[in-house]
Amino acid sequence: MKLIVGLGNPGKQYAYTRHNVGFMVIDYLADKMGIKVDKIKFKSILGQGFCGAEKVVLAKPQTYMNLSGEAVLDLAQWYKLAPEDILVIFDDMDLPVGNLRLRMKGGAGGHNGMKSIIYLLQSEDFPRLRLGIGRPENEMMESVDFVLSRFTDEEAKVMTEAVKKAAEAVLAVLEQGVEQTMNDVNNM
Repeated sequence: MKLIVGLGNPGKQYAYTRHNVGFMVIDYLADKMGIKVDKIKFKSILGQGFCGAEKVVLAKPQTYMNLSGEAVLDLAQWYKLAPEDILVIFDDMDLPVGNLRLRMKGGAGGHNGMKSIIYLLQSEDFPRLRLGIGRPENEMMESVDFVLSRFTDEEAKVMTEAVKKAAEAVLAVLEQGVEQTMNDVNNM
């Protein structure tokens, strides 16, 4: 069984912001896999389905970004999952808009949602897929304002494709594993 978690913030005001690319990937993936993500459980909205013989849970934590670990811990404990069975999808300001990076494990890289997950799972040993959202052009703009802003029209086109590629990467992880998929995703 695998848990796929997309990070974001609940509420319509955050729906298409940079910080919510994890939710966007889960929504696209759910549609592609025919999974309804509509159950409210474990501080998340989730849905269950299969990728081949592998049971998959898709989850969007509803705790707000900085407390994402609460939802992930609840899900991991309920489903009795090891950290390596959890894939977290989140935004990354250190990558150009639309770029993807898949890793088997690692630190939080300054991302508060990841800090929360790592702290509560007491492990960095879980795969993660980062989607680049770029940095603000205006150096005076606070990071929090930037991640809660919407993409420009040009960036939105790039992100639409990036979300599709991220969903394809998740499916590849489910079918062939993280290590093999890393070679493909990180060389794009």
